[in-house]
Amino acid sequence: MLTLFAAAALSLCSAGPRDNCIVDGDTFWLDWRKVRIADIDTPELSDAKCDAEYALGMKAKHRLRDLLNAGPYQLQPIAGRVQDKYGRDLRVVIRNGRSLGDQLVREGLARTWTGKREPWF
Repeated sequence: MLTLFAAAALSLCSAGPRDNCIVDGDTFWLDWRKVRIADIDTPELSDAKCDAEYALGMKAKHRLRDLLNAGPYQLQPIAGRVQDKYGRDLRVVIRNGRSLGDQLVREGLARTWTGKREPWF
Protein backbone atom coordinates (compact mmCIF):
# COMPACT_ATOMS: atom_id res chain seq x y z
CA MET A 1 0.00 0.00 0.00
CA LEU A 2 1.26 3.47 -0.86
CA THR A 3 0.74 6.40 1.45
CA LEU A 4 0.32 9.79 -0.23
CA PHE A 5 1.82 12.81 1.48
CA ALA A 6 1.02 16.34 0.43
CA ALA A 7 3.86 18.76 0.11
CA ALA A 8 4.39 19.54 3.79
CA ALA A 9 6.99 22.11 4.64
CA LEU A 10 9.92 19.99 5.76
CA SER A 11 12.81 21.91 7.27
CA LEU A 12 16.32 20.86 8.19
CA CYS A 13 16.34 19.12 11.59
CA SER A 14 17.74 20.92 14.61
CA ALA A 15 18.26 19.90 18.22
CA GLY A 16 15.22 18.91 20.23
CA PRO A 17 12.11 17.00 19.27
CA ARG A 18 12.02 16.24 15.57
CA ASP A 19 9.05 16.22 13.23
CA ASN A 20 8.72 17.00 9.55
CA CYS A 21 12.42 17.63 9.02
CA ILE A 22 15.41 16.33 7.07
CA VAL A 23 18.18 14.55 9.03
CA ASP A 24 20.49 13.88 6.07
CA GLY A 25 20.30 12.92 2.41
CA ASP A 26 18.55 9.60 3.05
CA THR A 27 16.72 10.07 6.37
CA PHE A 28 13.87 12.33 7.43
CA TRP A 29 11.14 12.68 10.04
CA LEU A 30 7.51 12.79 8.90
CA ASP A 31 4.54 12.84 11.25
CA TRP A 32 6.76 11.84 14.18
CA ARG A 33 8.11 8.78 12.28
CA LYS A 34 11.75 8.45 11.24
CA VAL A 35 11.99 7.34 7.61
CA ARG A 36 15.10 5.91 5.94
CA ILE A 37 14.99 5.98 2.14
CA ALA A 38 15.46 2.29 1.36
CA ASP A 39 16.84 2.41 -2.18
CA ILE A 40 19.80 4.77 -1.68
CA ASP A 41 22.77 5.64 0.49
CA THR A 42 24.10 9.17 0.88
CA PRO A 43 27.30 10.47 2.50
CA GLU A 44 27.37 10.66 6.28
CA LEU A 45 27.20 13.97 8.12
CA SER A 46 27.65 13.04 11.77
CA ASP A 47 30.41 10.54 11.02
CA ALA A 48 31.92 11.94 7.81
CA LYS A 49 35.39 10.56 7.11
CA CYS A 50 36.59 13.76 5.39
CA ASP A 51 35.55 17.28 4.43
CA ALA A 52 34.57 16.15 0.92
CA GLU A 53 32.16 13.52 2.29
CA TYR A 54 30.61 16.07 4.65
CA ALA A 55 30.19 18.63 1.84
CA LEU A 56 28.53 16.09 -0.46
CA GLY A 57 26.32 14.94 2.41
CA MET A 58 25.16 18.51 3.02
CA LYS A 59 24.32 18.91 -0.68
CA ALA A 60 22.30 15.69 -0.55
CA LYS A 61 20.48 16.86 2.60
CA HIS A 62 19.48 20.19 1.07
CA ARG A 63 18.46 18.55 -2.21
CA LEU A 64 16.28 15.99 -0.41
CA ARG A 65 14.53 18.84 1.40
CA ASP A 66 13.88 20.58 -1.93
CA LEU A 67 12.61 17.39 -3.58
CA LEU A 68 10.25 16.48 -0.73
CA ASN A 69 8.90 20.04 -0.57
CA ALA A 70 8.30 20.19 -4.36
CA GLY A 71 4.97 18.34 -4.29
CA PRO A 72 3.05 15.26 -3.22
CA TYR A 73 4.89 11.95 -2.98
CA GLN A 74 4.24 8.41 -1.87
CA LEU A 75 6.13 6.20 0.56
CA GLN A 76 6.37 2.64 -0.73
CA PRO A 77 7.42 -0.16 1.63
CA ILE A 78 10.04 -2.70 0.56
CA ALA A 79 8.97 -6.34 0.70
CA GLY A 80 10.53 -8.00 3.74
CA ARG A 81 12.15 -4.77 4.94
CA VAL A 82 9.69 -2.79 7.06
CA GLN A 83 12.18 -1.27 9.50
CA ASP A 84 15.95 -1.23 9.88
CA LYS A 85 17.89 -2.21 13.00
CA TYR A 86 17.57 1.37 14.28
CA GLY A 87 13.75 1.33 14.12
CA ARG A 88 13.54 3.62 11.08
CA ASP A 89 10.73 2.94 8.61
CA LEU A 90 12.28 1.76 5.33
CA ARG A 91 10.51 3.29 2.34
CA VAL A 92 11.07 4.23 -1.29
CA VAL A 93 9.91 7.78 -2.01
CA ILE A 94 7.88 7.91 -5.23
CA ARG A 95 6.57 10.87 -7.22
CA ASN A 96 4.82 10.40 -10.56
CA GLY A 97 5.89 6.75 -10.61
CA ARG A 98 9.60 7.55 -10.18
CA SER A 99 11.92 7.12 -7.21
CA LEU A 100 13.28 10.35 -5.75
CA GLY A 101 16.22 8.24 -4.57
CA ASP A 102 17.03 7.41 -8.18
CA GLN A 103 16.94 11.13 -8.94
CA LEU A 104 19.52 11.77 -6.20
CA VAL A 105 21.66 9.00 -7.71
CA ARG A 106 21.41 10.57 -11.19
CA GLU A 107 22.44 13.92 -9.69
CA GLY A 108 25.54 12.36 -8.09
CA LEU A 109 24.33 12.97 -4.52
CA ALA A 110 23.58 9.33 -3.63
CA ARG A 111 24.27 5.80 -4.75
CA THR A 112 21.97 2.84 -5.05
CA TRP A 113 21.78 0.89 -1.79
CA THR A 114 23.60 -2.44 -2.12
CA GLY A 115 23.00 -3.71 1.41
CA LYS A 116 26.21 -2.38 2.96
CA ARG A 117 27.92 0.92 3.59
CA GLU A 118 30.90 1.72 1.43
CA PRO A 119 33.43 4.58 1.64
CA TRP A 120 32.65 7.69 -0.36
CA PHE A 121 36.21 8.86 -1.01
